[in-house]
Amino acid sequence: VQLQAFGGGLVQAGGYLRLSCAASGRTLSSYGIGWFRQAPGKEREFVAAISRSGSMTYYADSVKGRWTITRADAKNTVYLQMNSLKPEDTAVYYCAARDGSSWLERHKERRYAYWGQGTQVTVSS
Repeated sequence: VQLQAFGGGLVQAGGYLRLSCAASGRTLSSYGIGWFRQAPGKEREFVAAISRSGSMTYYADSVKGRWTITRADAKNTVYLQMNSLKPEDTAVYYCAARDGSSWLERHKERRYAYWGQGTQVTVSS
């Protein structure tokens, strides 16, 4: 499966963006999806995950309550709705797919075999 993340941009603090992760090559419903981000000079970190069925979601503490991950399998797309953005959310955001239905280690990069190219999100203060 090939993934493409898009929807990033420049937004003021307190604003919102919606990122999309579009899949091609295979149907997205076969995969659990995660979002990760990497800020300048920092390691890539987990942001959010959604199960293959869409019935389970999981968030990093830093975004919990502000962001929502959803999936629209009919459109072969997963979304990350980011509200109440903060300057510390500035990063390149990546979506990734993992095989199978296991929910274990959903926050671990090693569980994800397929990665998109990333989209830049910049939040100004």
